[in-house]
Amino acid sequence: MISRTTRLALLTAGLLSFAVVNAGRAQAQEPGDLSVTFSGLTAPTGALYVGVYDSEAAFGGGKPVAGERVAVNGATASLTLSGLKPGRYAIKVFHDIDGDGRMNTNPYGIPLEPYAASNNAPANMGPPRWSDAVFDVTAEGAVQDITIQ
Repeated sequence: MISRTTRLALLTAGLLSFAVVNAGRAQAQEPGDLSVTFSGLTAPTGALYVGVYDSEAAFGGGKPVAGERVAVNGATASLTLSGLKPGRYAIKVFHDIDGDGRMNTNPYGIPLEPYAASNNAPANMGPPRWSDAVFDVTAEGAVQDITIQ
């Protein structure tokens, strides 16, 4: 038979283990901040239109989970988005140089204004791919340096 003291010690150890495991899970679910620096801006006019996507389907033409308009006043610009749930994300951005609020394209749909994606994912014969642009946001946050081309 187990003594009362031993039972109490086992119960305390079990509760402590449960608390430690669940504290780690709770911490992993805390939202993080995403800090983005944009460089390579060739004109100090207009604005950057930034979309943050949480799935390949959304990145391919769906709705972003976050979007921002960032005024351009020089060769660089920055943005911090707070409160993103930990997960996988990708960014698409374009520099609206003429300030008309849209990405200008030629008759074939080829962009006439500079654009880029997270991880500086290449756009070869089409838009950047999710697999090249995706990155992780953790409770500690994430940082992206994107060169607009």
